[in-house]
Amino acid sequence: MKVLVTGAAGSIGRVLVPGLVDRGHEVVGMDLHVAPDGTTCPWYVADCGDPDAVEATLVDASQAGPVEAVVHLAGIPDETSLDDALASHVLTTGTLLDAMVRHGISRMVYASSNHAVGRTPSSEAVDTRTLPRPDTFYGVGKVAAEALLRLYADRHQIDAVALRIGSFLLQPETRRQLGTWLSHDDAVRMVDAALTTPDPGFAVAYGISNNTRAWWDLEAGRALGYEPEDDAEQFADALQAQPASDDDEVEAAYVGGPFVTEAYYRPARD
Repeated sequence: MKVLVTGAAGSIGRVLVPGLVDRGHEVVGMDLHVAPDGTTCPWYVADCGDPDAVEATLVDASQAGPVEAVVHLAGIPDETSLDDALASHVLTTGTLLDAMVRHGISRMVYASSNHAVGRTPSSEAVDTRTLPRPDTFYGVGKVAAEALLRLYADRHQIDAVALRIGSFLLQPETRRQLGTWLSHDDAVRMVDAALTTPDPGFAVAYGISNNTRAWWDLEAGRALGYEPEDDAEQFADALQAQPASDDDEVEAAYVGGPFVTEAYYRPARD
């Protein structure tokens, strides 16, 4: 499958691009930054929030065969102002979806976030029935982008899979992350499944590994063909050997961990 990956130079993109190539996909990278050293796929330095830049990228990339799917990773990966969150997560998604409609591209895999439901207490089940409960403007942007995906799935029959990614790291760094960790290899497996599963329509899945201590549902991902193989439990002894702290308790209380704390509070409009 020929896939345009936005945000291809980011932390997930640097893992995903070669991982998808290894799985037989033809990848086209797009980012505000130049390609990392060693990148072999076609690369476009462009803003995915700019309709003209997106159009030019797709026209050029399609000369050697049509782009069949978009993996949308681009976006500010932390809390910011409401204006910036909406521009980064919602307007870019809308720009790409409009271009997909014009070019007949029928599938988007979107890097959403657990922060879309970050205010959900860890005492509650977290699955696809969990209502949006963002913990930050970052989370609000992800909720709104998911709603936009739903609109385009209904209006234009685009297959749109939103992956609520957890703690994407080489290894978990806190006790909470023993449940929320997403390994690099499982991230590739998850996106590959979302790209290749037949006719998903609009779907949401939680992006975590097969963690023994997980409390987020993995069944929606498995329904898409995602079979995670890694488990954070291999790191549990080392993490639990560290002295417990109040931060551990705060992190473990909600899906969004520290993002629910007052350190992330800010007015909607400064």
